[in-house]
Amino acid sequence: MNILAPCDLPLINGEKVSLRPISREDTPLIVAWRNKPSVYRHFIFRQPFTPQLHENWLKTKVDTGQVIQYIIMENPRRRPIGSVYYRDVDPVNESAEYGIFIGEEDCLGRGLGTETARLFTRFGLDVLKMHRISLRVLGGNDIARRSYEKAGFVTEGVFKDMVKLDGEFRDVTMMAIVNKEEQA
Repeated sequence: MNILAPCDLPLINGEKVSLRPISREDTPLIVAWRNKPSVYRHFIFRQPFTPQLHENWLKTKVDTGQVIQYIIMENPRRRPIGSVYYRDVDPVNESAEYGIFIGEEDCLGRGLGTETARLFTRFGLDVLKMHRISLRVLGGNDIARRSYEKAGFVTEGVFKDMVKLDGEFRDVTMMAIVNKEEQA
């Protein structure tokens, strides 16, 4: 697995979106997005998100390479609309967990998340040389699940009633993509 320093992370350009490495200046956006009901309802972590929590995330996760996080920008304006990341980056097992959120509600349902998933997954497999990228999706989030499938993720299992959110038990679906090209 290729480990890139945060300062060496490239820009990733697509048709509908471009991706750039996160910076500390993005903190107000991340905090605002993560506190929107349209975003946090799809997260297992439901604690109110603060600038201090985000700074701690940057310092202990992003700066140490345990997380590779990018800002999603809508083309052609390059307006920031959300974030995509790899967490629990594991160089020994050449793996990480994928996560994404679109924070601008007018950008939902336009295929921007699907393009982001494709671009960031290719980056993880081709540039970072990951062998396996996994993700978790809450039961009922069928739009996200279909988007992940379009990007090449496959369902590996469903954990029934794995988490209790808002007083209800929810399933968690585990999905992954494995680098098939390295097996050839």
